[in-house]
Amino acid sequence: MRDFTYARAASVEDARRLAQQSGAMLLAGGTTLLDLAKCGVARPDHVVDITHLKGLDAIEVTREGAHLGALAKMSHVADDKAIRAEFPAVSEALWQAASAQLRNMATIGGNLMQRTRCAYFRDPNSFAACNKRQPGSGCAARGGITRNHAVLGTSSSCIATNPGDLAVALVAFDAIVHLGDRKVPVDDFFLLPGATPDREQAIEPGEVITAVSIPASAAARRSTYLKVRDRQSYEFAAASAAVGLDLEADGRTIRDIRVALGGVATKPWRAHAVEKALKGKTLEPETVMRASLLAMEGAIAQGDNHYKIDLAPRVIARAILKVGGLA
Repeated sequence: MRDFTYARAASVEDARRLAQQSGAMLLAGGTTLLDLAKCGVARPDHVVDITHLKGLDAIEVTREGAHLGALAKMSHVADDKAIRAEFPAVSEALWQAASAQLRNMATIGGNLMQRTRCAYFRDPNSFAACNKRQPGSGCAARGGITRNHAVLGTSSSCIATNPGDLAVALVAFDAIVHLGDRKVPVDDFFLLPGATPDREQAIEPGEVITAVSIPASAAARRSTYLKVRDRQSYEFAAASAAVGLDLEADGRTIRDIRVALGGVATKPWRAHAVEKALKGKTLEPETVMRASLLAMEGAIAQGDNHYKIDLAPRVIARAILKVGGLA
């Protein structure tokens, strides 16, 4: 048992002040913090409770887009009628994440701050070498069992996969993370490991996620989230895709397309090459499949996870054809 101080923040400003303390961690839904503390990875000196802050659980959808308070519960956002209508991929990503019990507790802000499910990261007693836990100690995953590890965005320091579902949909539709005085595009909020894999999000000490906003778009309105996994529920993605599609008046020509991948990279992965290859093209299975292969440019297999290089383009193509009414 590790001793720590506990403080309940009275306001967002109070939370920011308390979060500046060395070793401070925020408590919202608690699903990530408690999980990491149990396995000995999280060792906070100070726990800052933000669960009772007013106004941070709002879910608002207007003509301009969606505004999700950081303390909004995952299940509440997933079940919101306007979210289901205007951002179906967001709702579907949330419904396919975790378990019902966790979705009822976990918050939107906390979901963005969750850490990797890499077994080597989460077992410090068995694997001392982990650059995410202890920078410079090495990466025990390399040369180990790597079936669930990343093939995109890896570095010599880390090959751990980002576990998020919601984050994939947010990246596809250009969401913005609100950090008080700063607003960060969600694609920039998640960091590549590089030589500093211990830093996973672009958030500074004393900053608190207050909301996430998603711009409205025709592609977001016609979207889906497809997740392929080893079992039907309570399992992380082997590969997933958030896809949005906007067609010209002829119903066949692609005006706009959004594609992001999960389960295969060290951060939620925007497939810009796929989008570029399909814009202006006719929606046809052969064209979609060829373009989907571009998502794996630069992919590096790590032994057991080679199957992801074949799987991910199939998931993308299936999602595009599904949302386009061809599957």
